[in-house]
Amino acid sequence: MVSRLLAVLVGGVLAAALAGAGPAAAQPADVTVRVEGTDVTLVPRTVARTDTTPVVKDGNPAHACTGTSAAGALEKATGGDWNGTWFDPFGYGVEQIKGESHVFPAPDYFALWINNRSASEGVCGTTSELQQGDAVLFFVDRCISDPVTFLCTNDPVLPLGLSAPRSVTPGVPFSVSVVEYAADGTPSPVAAATISGADAPATTNAAGIAVATVGGAGEIALRATKPNRARSASEPVCATTGADGACGTAAAPGPGATPCVTDGRDGRCGSRDRTAPRATITGIREQQRFARSRAPRRLTARITEDPSGLHSVKLRLTRTVGPRCSYFSGRSERFRRAPCGVNRSPWFAIGDRQQVDYLLPQRLPRGRYVLDVNAIDKAYNRDDTRRRGGNRIVFHVR
Repeated sequence: MVSRLLAVLVGGVLAAALAGAGPAAAQPADVTVRVEGTDVTLVPRTVARTDTTPVVKDGNPAHACTGTSAAGALEKATGGDWNGTWFDPFGYGVEQIKGESHVFPAPDYFALWINNRSASEGVCGTTSELQQGDAVLFFVDRCISDPVTFLCTNDPVLPLGLSAPRSVTPGVPFSVSVVEYAADGTPSPVAAATISGADAPATTNAAGIAVATVGGAGEIALRATKPNRARSASEPVCATTGADGACGTAAAPGPGATPCVTDGRDGRCGSRDRTAPRATITGIREQQRFARSRAPRRLTARITEDPSGLHSVKLRLTRTVGPRCSYFSGRSERFRRAPCGVNRSPWFAIGDRQQVDYLLPQRLPRGRYVLDVNAIDKAYNRDDTRRRGGNRIVFHVR
């Protein structure tokens, strides 16, 4: 099993050895799961909510993954229709999903990626503990190992990502872009990828761009494929004039009626909501400096009204003092040491209200702080783009 271990599980062994402890469970979260088989999509992009129920696939209670791990998400998305062999100390190697099997000694195997990055551990590992909004992808990769070095001699299979406008005009050509993701999450344009789902197949150029057309009104799904690549998710595109009753839009109003105004992606007038709510931090100005005695204790923000309604609001507060970095844990309500870099620190959920008002246990100590707010609506649109002075504020306590 050396080739399979090298391809899939060595990262988990090393990480487990370095950590010296079992995985710490995350909080239940809403995530998406997708499984691409060799020839067909086994599980289309599916929203699943993880929970704290342990996942045991071989009947041995000692072989349990947390329900908040990638294994737990896969269990929910497939209704338990997956299986694998337990390997100490890193958990299950996924060998079968929805009737498709890839078992040693065959070189094909189910690879795990989270948020367009190759997972450094298996489905039970600590880095596979999921947070709100994470995207989990399983697809069939391949490792043909050298009999001496046991290293993979073939190029890895990489996943594709497709971007397309959510709303287009019938009969008017529009552009679609395709990228492939490297193991570290870096996207690169892909040439010669085939786009299906429009009136006719289209092929991407060297910049990863293809031109497609939808002749009639209605909703279609586009996806990208290319040999030795994992197919992209199906991305919906709505062809409508905005007043033809297609894709949930309202038909043109009669004489004297007030027309409904929508951009086709804001959730108004029956359109599909593709626009994230916007969060704005209040009470603290960008680059504001506080004396220790007047340091903030209350974190406030406001969220714009959203047609789909708010699903959750999350905060992230990081602190830097010289070379030391930490983040505020919403669970323990204290700062914990962390690698430097804001995006490496976790978020914590504080509810689903438009008016945010979070009271810290005490005034903040000396340091440089970065406060982020993220809002997610019930259509799972996320306010991910960081805006200084808006949903991100940098401030200082002397």
